[in-house]
Amino acid sequence: MNHKITCVCSDMAGTTVADGTAVMDSFAVAASQIGLVGPELDQAMQYALATMGQSKIEVFRAMLGSEDRAQAANIAFEDAYLEIVAAGGVAPMPGAQEMINWCRERDIKICLTTGFAPATRDAIIATLGWESQVDLVLSPADAGRGRPYPDMILAAVLKLQIDAVQQVAVVGDTSSDLLAGSRSGASVVAGVLTGPQTRADLESAPHTHILGSVAEVPEVLESLLRPDMMGT
Repeated sequence: MNHKITCVCSDMAGTTVADGTAVMDSFAVAASQIGLVGPELDQAMQYALATMGQSKIEVFRAMLGSEDRAQAANIAFEDAYLEIVAAGGVAPMPGAQEMINWCRERDIKICLTTGFAPATRDAIIATLGWESQVDLVLSPADAGRGRPYPDMILAAVLKLQIDAVQQVAVVGDTSSDLLAGSRSGASVVAGVLTGPQTRADLESAPHTHILGSVAEVPEVLESLLRPDMMGT
């Protein structure tokens, strides 16, 4: 591997943003509001966990099989999550601010990607005060398709005028993140163990690294610049 990384595309919730159980709690609220109970609710929650990182509206469409119910569930989910954000339920993941600072000091572009709708995404960014600290934020609505498709990563390459997709490092806490990164052609596709999925879940997807957290990303990118790593 001998590519200078000029852009980091990192997931938000579970990777750069700590939100506890907010995603699953919001899914539970949404499922309850559309009338899922008992085994049907359990199955829906299992599906939500398995599809972490993917576009939320697409998850509800696949889960419910009805556009009207999917839209209602998605609105309920976004509303529930926004309440958690407003109540101070999100914070930078330990090491995330340092990673952003490290990249900014080296003129490495930062794109944050998410499966949330733009309004929810922007509320998180505003709460964390990251509006001027990242170069781009993308939701599936901005790019075409969400994860596990590579659209958001490729959109970042175009919007940030990155010379080649091989100059991108993708970081995320779900197998969907890693599959999207691999499909995009990024040189670094790193899973982090700070989300709801296990090491086994992440290792089942194509990747270049499995890291404890986003705090380890600078070390990985620094290693690519070392003479002894060139060409490996």
